[in-house]
Amino acid sequence: MHFKVYGEGMEITLQYFEGCPNWKVADQHITELVQEFTQITVSRHLVDTVEEAERVGFRGSPSILFDGVDPFAQPDAPVGLACRRYITPAGFAGAPTVDQLREKLNSHE
Repeated sequence: MHFKVYGEGMEITLQYFEGCPNWKVADQHITELVQEFTQITVSRHLVDTVEEAERVGFRGSPSILFDGVDPFAQPDAPVGLACRRYITPAGFAGAPTVDQLREKLNSHE
């Protein structure tokens, strides 16, 4: 699924697999972010095999790429079909907060 949001600009790709429900929270946070930054294009990439995970460097669900770069990736994080954990101000969570996404976006621009 791919949709364009009001113009040209950065692309955010949400990589996920169905076995981990945390991608839905990340998707909600991205949707909220897009309301502020209308130049963003959002795409969703379902990763459903280990081979696909290895091919795209999938570090767990959800992975959020800004113009193809995962700003939250740890260099030693394994590639594969697993739920990903993020460190947030409230502790570990299944997705970064909207504020964390905003901060990464602002530092990426």
